[in-house]
Amino acid sequence: MLDLHVHLLGHLERTGSQENIRGFLDKAVEAGLSEIGFTDHDDYFDHLDFGLIREVAAEYPHLRVKVGLEADYREGEEGRIKSLLSRFDFDYVIGSVHEIRGWLFDMPQEEQAHYIKEPDRMYKDYFRLLEKAARSGLFQIIGHLDLIKIFGVRPKTDVRELAAGVLDAVQESGLAVEINTNGRYKPVGEWYPEQKLIEEVIRRNIPLALGSDAHVPENVGRDIQEVAALLRKMGVGQIVSFDREKKILINL
Repeated sequence: MLDLHVHLLGHLERTGSQENIRGFLDKAVEAGLSEIGFTDHDDYFDHLDFGLIREVAAEYPHLRVKVGLEADYREGEEGRIKSLLSRFDFDYVIGSVHEIRGWLFDMPQEEQAHYIKEPDRMYKDYFRLLEKAARSGLFQIIGHLDLIKIFGVRPKTDVRELAAGVLDAVQESGLAVEINTNGRYKPVGEWYPEQKLIEEVIRRNIPLALGSDAHVPENVGRDIQEVAALLRKMGVGQIVSFDREKKILINL
């Protein structure tokens, strides 16, 4: 199985040393993964030695190790992101939105703000940014599609209707959507995206990527086997990975 969303540095709680890289790779082997992808936040770009990850990966010949990045999409910063991505030959880049007009909405201290905002407006603002990310040409994967639900606030409008523009953009741009298992361990208590959106992604034949969003080695591969079993039950036969931005289909 594959875990394509792993944070070596966490939120700078550790360095990108050989020892720390091996800690994540050892856990991947223990979890029975065939592939792991390091995707630290773009804000920490200068704290990483991406070449070192590939060097240490050579010590694990039976484990495919990919080097990616999670880049936070912000309007008007497309040039900055493009310049950053040109500095290394990444296997793939996850595009995500954590901020709406300066509001870092997924931070724990922002939970109360979710309860006083108009839900549909909040979702529309979020999905508008995510649609722009999907059309930017910067990414291969859209990460945690419905992250805006993190504190359990739901829109009045069917979320499939609100997310339609994003999914149109993903289809037209040939991107993949991530099933991110970390949501189960947040207040909302379920994976990203929710079941209705997973069904809609499958209906549209959009490729799916799998990721734990692990910020510590212990969480590498968390729930990945369960997601794979669910997808097989839903009739999905393949998931997606990338090699130097080339899409690779992997049988489930």
